[in-house]
Amino acid sequence: MTTRVGVIADTHCPEFLERLPDRLFEVLAGVDLVLHAGDIDGEETLAALRRLAPVEAVRGDHDRSLERLPMSREVSVEGRRIVVVHGQRSRWLEEPNTLLWTLSLGYFRPHRGLPRTLRRRFPYADAIVYGHTHRARVETLDGVLLFNPGGVHQWSPSTATRRLAQHPGWFEWCWLQVARHLRRYPKPSVGILEVSPKGIVPVVISLESGP
Repeated sequence: MTTRVGVIADTHCPEFLERLPDRLFEVLAGVDLVLHAGDIDGEETLAALRRLAPVEAVRGDHDRSLERLPMSREVSVEGRRIVVVHGQRSRWLEEPNTLLWTLSLGYFRPHRGLPRTLRRRFPYADAIVYGHTHRARVETLDGVLLFNPGGVHQWSPSTATRRLAQHPGWFEWCWLQVARHLRRYPKPSVGILEVSPKGIVPVVISLESGP
């Protein structure tokens, strides 16, 4: 028997997205379970995802209205232990308006070692699902699958321009000016895990229009 698990991260809805994209529901139709790796942003987002399947979610650093959610959780699927966690760093690195936070967007790049950090933190897991970086990533470390489906919300010229129209604070306004002129940026995506007693098969799926 194989269980299909939809994997989502960084929806930021309705914070940055007014609603979840229709294509998300198209590509995840028929999944048995949905895992959300944080930065959900609104209860209405979870309610919309429950149209697909039962939802297991964790809290990200933007989920101030969802404090009831745990920072991490473990679910068992077909006998496999899957840990779900957002993946944010300690607050002194994550807090906006700091020099370290700004450096983290460029040269410093502390996210580089995030998968191995999570592998050490959850040594008993068969798979670790995480988000936060908005970049899809699939790798196996010491026999454990590390899976980031990428972000549903992504900064691009169009999303940055839309956010600027909402008159954000000065610090966010400054780096949105950079995002508005990006020539290369990650595309919105989600993932599916096909889980069976034999193993876990991960797939990243683009949310751009098309087959």
